Amino acid sequence: MELLCLGLNHRTAPVEVRERFAVGTPKLGEASTELAELAEAAEAVVISTCNRTEFYLAAEDARAAFEKIETRLAEKIQVDSSVSAHFYRKEKADAARHLCRVVSGLDSMMLGETEIFGQVKQAYQSALDAGATGIVLNKLFQRAFGVGKKVRTETSIQEGSTSVGNVAVDLAEKIFGHLKNSEVMILGAGEMSRITAQSLVSRGAKSIFVTNRSFDRAQELATEMGGSAVRFDDWQSVLSRVDVVISSTGAPHTIIQRADVEKARRARKYRPLFFIDIAVPRDIDPAVGEIEEVYLYDIDTLEQLADEARTRRQLQIEQCERIIDHELGKLQLPGT
Repeated sequence: MELLCLGLNHRTAPVEVRERFAVGTPKLGEASTELAELAEAAEAVVISTCNRTEFYLAAEDARAAFEKIETRLAEKIQVDSSVSAHFYRKEKADAARHLCRVVSGLDSMMLGETEIFGQVKQAYQSALDAGATGIVLNKLFQRAFGVGKKVRTETSIQEGSTSVGNVAVDLAEKIFGHLKNSEVMILGAGEMSRITAQSLVSRGAKSIFVTNRSFDRAQELATEMGGSAVRFDDWQSVLSRVDVVISSTGAPHTIIQRADVEKARRARKYRPLFFIDIAVPRDIDPAVGEIEEVYLYDIDTLEQLADEARTRRQLQIEQCERIIDHELGKLQLPGT
């Protein structure tokens, strides 16, 4: 009996291809049974999420099973043969290792995500309840769940941001404790400002003010963010009420001076103020960071923090891979 996996995910196939092979959660058990029949295999489990669809099989002949499933799936879903280029094919120990990486969040779009663990568990349970699994896949999936749990308890793979925008948002949370009800001003309407602001909103920021030399562009971004546009000449009036300022204007000189912030301090009642300067050249005079309750981070500092986070994340990945290798070494499956 040989173990094999046929799948496609966010890296190998665009959404218009992935959606053709998607299986609704209530249909997973039925799909697993049907998969075993299509491939003439003894056991089968179908996993389907927004980012992946994977078919796990235990069959007598892996090559023949691959051919049958690809041909019959193409016929059933009515797609041409070119779709096969989007699939990855894994056999034996490679298939077992891949499942462990999936369950551990190492193969996800968001590295270390926890939701996939529950999704795979539900898919396996559906196949088990439908009678589509046997000794090989039962043993494999139970081991994979043990690996996933071990990875999450013994590593910090789900922690740490690796982009400049997310690092900035993490810093904001450390400064304010939480971002619930915080208010944000964006100077400049660039892509990096938008992404960083979206991250702040996703963590609880309640209001977004957008200002830009082109008021139309400010209105456009404000509408997208569910915020309010402010004319560029009026941004100082907003400074007294916001908690976070994201600046990326593309101006050839600094825009925010220490005097601007000093002027707003009393009206702010000396509450903390966090400046994220992601402009090159810088928008904010470095002297602003010397004010007691003000926190100023420029693009170089944020990028350095992001690099450190990436290094820590890579070390965590290596630790996860060692755990997977160790645990799979204990697993004795036919055909692995």
